[in-house]
Amino acid sequence: MLLSGPLAVYCVLVVLASLLGGALPSRLHLTHTRLQMMVSLVAGLMLGVALLHMIPHALHYTSIDATAQWSVVGLLVMFFLIRAFHFHEHEVGMGPGEGEAHAHAHEHPPLSRGHPHPHALGWVGIAVGLSIHSLVDGVALASSTIAESHQGHAHDAPPLPGVGAFLAVLLHKPLDALAITSVMAAAGWPARTRRIVNVLFSLVCPLGAALFVAGAQTGSEALLGGALAFAAGAFLCISLGDLLPEVQFHRHDRLKLSLALLVGVALAYAVTFLEHGMHGVE
Repeated sequence: MLLSGPLAVYCVLVVLASLLGGALPSRLHLTHTRLQMMVSLVAGLMLGVALLHMIPHALHYTSIDATAQWSVVGLLVMFFLIRAFHFHEHEVGMGPGEGEAHAHAHEHPPLSRGHPHPHALGWVGIAVGLSIHSLVDGVALASSTIAESHQGHAHDAPPLPGVGAFLAVLLHKPLDALAITSVMAAAGWPARTRRIVNVLFSLVCPLGAALFVAGAQTGSEALLGGALAFAAGAFLCISLGDLLPEVQFHRHDRLKLSLALLVGVALAYAVTFLEHGMHGVE
């Protein structure tokens, strides 16, 4: 079995979180402020995980130069994916009877309230872009878990290897699923079709993890270090692409969003104690 131990548990929880996120438009009044607070907190968490966890772990397996190079590659790949598929926007439209997140793309200046942003590729383009993104999330999750498991000896292995990457993916995945199902709902797709798409999307991240585990079984330490650095670059692109526009352009909630950002970064730092134990943090 490719997925076992903590990684298998992480993947199951990520699937459940994704399914929950996709169901939110029909179950929760998701206001503009609530969504922006979630975005800022997750952005801070991903920023902290990339810089405080993934890059330091990558340096255990590959050189500084290789880590920097793969981080740049990961950042650029994610940047061009976002440019091509426009799948990261955080806006709330006022649909009848509920607040709906019409899209999830990094596009500014701010959109007008109450009108879905016209996506040239529609929900299919968003789903394809977010699926590729989710494959990268799966690589990040698997590489972090494997790397931190290997770095501990049998008697002092970290109790929760990869928990930082896991939390970042866990908290971000509902926003991704929400993006797809809310745009489908705005386009008039029936609930059954939205549920099917939501289920299929929820399985993409575990698929990415399984593919990486299969490749890592025959790969070298350099592959593991490169994967960690690549994932760190992708996380940096996502976090900064979410963080800077939200804090900069939403002036009415700037203090709240800044505090949410700091909470996310603090959580990434606190996760160090979960990964290594109170006596394992240097």
